Amino acid sequence: MSFRHCVAVDLGASSGRVMLASYECGPRTLTLREIHRFTNSLQKVDGYDCWDVDRLEGEIRRGLVKVCEQGILIDSIGIDTWGVDYVLLDKHGERVGLPVSYRDSRTHGLMHHAEEQIGRAEIYRRSGIQFMSFNTLYQLRALVEQQPELVSQVSHALLIPDYFSFRLTGNLNWEYTNATTTQLININSDSWDEELLNWSGAPREWFGTPTHPGNVIGHWICPQGNAIPVVAVASHDTASAVIAAPLASKNAAYLSSGTWSLMGFESKTPYTGSNALQANITNEGGAEGRYRVLKNIMGLWLLQRVLKEQNISDLSALIARTAPLPACRFVIDCNDERFINPANMSAEIQSACRESGQPVPGDDAELARCIFDSLALLYARVLRELAQLRGQPFSQLHIVGGGCQNALLNQLCADACGITVVAGPVEASTLGNIGIQLMTLDELNNVDDFRQVVCRNAALTTFTPNPEHEIARFVAQFQPQQTKELCA
Repeated sequence: MSFRHCVAVDLGASSGRVMLASYECGPRTLTLREIHRFTNSLQKVDGYDCWDVDRLEGEIRRGLVKVCEQGILIDSIGIDTWGVDYVLLDKHGERVGLPVSYRDSRTHGLMHHAEEQIGRAEIYRRSGIQFMSFNTLYQLRALVEQQPELVSQVSHALLIPDYFSFRLTGNLNWEYTNATTTQLININSDSWDEELLNWSGAPREWFGTPTHPGNVIGHWICPQGNAIPVVAVASHDTASAVIAAPLASKNAAYLSSGTWSLMGFESKTPYTGSNALQANITNEGGAEGRYRVLKNIMGLWLLQRVLKEQNISDLSALIARTAPLPACRFVIDCNDERFINPANMSAEIQSACRESGQPVPGDDAELARCIFDSLALLYARVLRELAQLRGQPFSQLHIVGGGCQNALLNQLCADACGITVVAGPVEASTLGNIGIQLMTLDELNNVDDFRQVVCRNAALTTFTPNPEHEIARFVAQFQPQQTKELCA
């Protein structure tokens, strides 16, 4: 039997992994093994919240070397990360400053300036992307206005995964799926939009032609001297996660559950009409010319912050203490901008409950219950919006990513949404990354072919909705006007 060995570098806002996938071509078995794991966090530099990309690069290289030291001949490498953030390069390819995180407050107010000067409808007509205050469009404007001394040194701007591919290969690349998250790609031409770039203040010369997933960017020379192809995968982690979502039919929706929750469906065409604009729907690029029609939801970021503040390491024990608590005593709008990066998340949640006249969650279990109930209610609302947009209800929801391991939240989601939930795979971003690599190596035909491999190899769990659960009865009270659009 012949094997293919592919390495996925999967970076998130709080951690990164180097994963080895072994694919046995005959029986189409796929196994994953974690080779190297490392933390990721923000650091304050000159008043800005920044990513330490030098340390991250070192960890990536360390993981790749570990694979090679095991005597494994790597067939290809792919990198996926979060969206919108970028690294600046000078004419020599050297980094200019540190990349500022989307969670930094430097873009405050700039989105509304863009709406006033260009028009909200016109920006949406051009980009088809959800309005969020940290989109690259506004980050670049903040850079030009606040750090002009850096701008004069810049020759190129690379999104985070493209930067790490550049560091491995020496070749520049602007991968399409991640580029669409910038709100700078014209949805009709799949190229950079001149008017939006002009407003941002960033020169057109900073950006090259976007490339679709599946091309070889260049080669990384391993310690043994072999030249290993570095593939442009669907480098936005959600785009990779959706590739690995085993969608059963055209009436299946997906929820990529992690630090962010991203709920949507696949479409051959974008949705850019007035209804989509009003609902603040985003049309991000996917593989094979598909659009990821979705909405961003704040997700498990709230829980991650509470766990850190309360010094909780055993999430399973916390969930066990949370499950018996009554549902919907504490309900917040998880998409309120106040939860993007508060000084203290626990206190912010308590304040939000207090201000809305609700009981205030006291201990860690009540805080977790508040987060889980609020997320499930928001999922139900967004799923209804998406169904109304496409004019057809969904029959199933696939939850993928690390958050799909939370059985309590999965069941609450099924109950609130009123449809069957299928949870898994957990390693969706990594698997989608690997899937594109295997297609590039001509081992798989297309995304649908890869999803069959996922179904054969991944552990999937089904959750049946209970219409009698408290949260199902509460859904009707959770009206759309009670919630804010994230950063809109």
